[in-house]
Amino acid sequence: MTAPAAPTDRAPAPAPAPAPAKLRRRSRSAVARSAGGDRWTMVIVGLVLLAAGVLVALLSYGVFGAARAGRPLLDPMIVDTLRAQPLVSRIVAIVAGVVLALLGLVWASNSVRPERRPDLLIDGGPDTSIVVSSAAAADAVASQAGGLPGVGRAKARLVGDESAPALRVTLWLADDADVRDVLRRLDSHVLTTARESLGLSALPVAVRLELDRSHPTSRVA
Repeated sequence: MTAPAAPTDRAPAPAPAPAPAKLRRRSRSAVARSAGGDRWTMVIVGLVLLAAGVLVALLSYGVFGAARAGRPLLDPMIVDTLRAQPLVSRIVAIVAGVVLALLGLVWASNSVRPERRPDLLIDGGPDTSIVVSSAAAADAVASQAGGLPGVGRAKARLVGDESAPALRVTLWLADDADVRDVLRRLDSHVLTTARESLGLSALPVAVRLELDRSHPTSRVA
């Protein structure tokens, strides 16, 4: 008598976990305003100042010779030249100070200026082009998002460049709102419509959720 054959059906192997998504540069613009330019400028200025300080320290410790360490930081020939031409020296110093001040003002103005809100150009035909303002696009998204179940109010902002816009959405949710359902409806109804209407193949979106406290309920029975 032969033993019954063992069943051949096996449980399917678990699907591999998806690789973690990488946040691209365009997607980062939706999350927050980029400060990469300011950081690189600070790094360059810091490196220049560090190099100058190290050079002065090496001179004072006699790395470049004991005779050079005993002399002033500026070469005597340079000092004599500056004393012989005091007017030229003052003019050079004033011009250098003005240039540095202007560079500082430009840097400060770029850091505190309002974030760019691009208007989108939609191709309407060979001789027609439609321009959708940033405020109009953001208001349309906010209006649709505010009508979702569980959402008390919504706010949207279009940021980035004309060629690579991004969207920031803030939702104020009710106390009994289903967060997962709200996000699903936002993506399937509001954001899909926005991409199709604006003719965008990709529109990175950052969503911020808040609890709506605009109409607090009374605790007195």
